[in-house]
Amino acid sequence: MTRADFLRRLKAGLVGLPTSTASDILNDYEAHFDDGLAAGRTEAQVAEALGDPDRLARELKAEAGIQRWRQEKNPSAAAGAVFAVLGLGALDILILLPIFMGVVGALFGFYIAAIGLFFGGGAIMVAGPFAGFPGGPLAAILMGLAFMAGGVFIAALTTVFTIWLVNGTVWFARLHYRLLKPALEPQSTTYVQEPAQ
Repeated sequence: MTRADFLRRLKAGLVGLPTSTASDILNDYEAHFDDGLAAGRTEAQVAEALGDPDRLARELKAEAGIQRWRQEKNPSAAAGAVFAVLGLGALDILILLPIFMGVVGALFGFYIAAIGLFFGGGAIMVAGPFAGFPGGPLAAILMGLAFMAGGVFIAALTTVFTIWLVNGTVWFARLHYRLLKPALEPQSTTYVQEPAQ
């Protein structure tokens, strides 16, 4: 594989990363080729030593997704990290993705319930004293505050569980990939020359 082919495939695999990040990665790999050529190796030898550019791009995107999650800790970064790491292995996607999507759906349901409780509690607290709430105005205000506090509590617990889920998924996928990596690496055969007699 030539330098141009390797860099073209690597660039295509890095689509989706920020332009500056992809540019820095491509510059690093161009430097690998420059160093290899300066050491007397051919472009094909350098490309072979660097490995498959498509797999390399998936690994680099996974690392970038994980770094973004560590820095930002928001839902977008979480989704990017999980899908980038799961993208390292198609089998993981087929097995883990349906389970993961079910859990994400349940978490989304808890967030919606928390929002409903919060706003429902606010409505009871504001309208209850004027609508003849059983127990009087003070009971309406306290009931409204209790519903609002329950909504905040559910949202906070769901957020903590979501962070644990994302961290656990990233940890599992990286561990799984490390275990599979030796099997994915091309095996080189070393020949030992027999001494002449």
